[in-house]
Amino acid sequence: MITAEQQKWLDHLSNTDIVSVVPWDNTAELKFEFVKKQLQLLLGNDQPIEHRGATSLGISGQDEIDVYLPVPPEKFRPTVDLLIPLLGQPRSCYELIRARFVLMVEGKHVDIFVVNQNHDDWKNGERFHQYLLSNPETLEEYRHLKESLSGHSVREYYQEKIKFINDIMEKVKND
Repeated sequence: MITAEQQKWLDHLSNTDIVSVVPWDNTAELKFEFVKKQLQLLLGNDQPIEHRGATSLGISGQDEIDVYLPVPPEKFRPTVDLLIPLLGQPRSCYELIRARFVLMVEGKHVDIFVVNQNHDDWKNGERFHQYLLSNPETLEEYRHLKESLSGHSVREYYQEKIKFINDIMEKVKND
């Protein structure tokens, strides 16, 4: 099942651009560490910087690295503003939810997200991530799903991922 808010987001995605899913890149962790060090120089060592997404799980994905900076709501805008001189304007910004910056590191696409650590999107994403780490069979199922969606439109890809994630979140909620 997809929520109305999720559907609204899906509706803005391309139904013609195609997703390519590639095998896990074993250099991703080193590239993440490089980005993390650059961000820590700017934001300090106390700022949590989390590696998430397929590369952090060691599975196939869209050949990108997802980096998350969870911050309290009052630090959301100041953190975004600090990153602009280094990364340019955010590619997208949902105020007090998430802002997405894009960086290239040795030819690898890196998405850097400033996220409100108190928002349900971040909290649910963390629950999902931890569930996958604790349940290898579900992680394998997720990998297969992602691989089966290679060649589908961006909208179809995310629609199926969201359904899968929502099913897992419902399971977690009921456990």
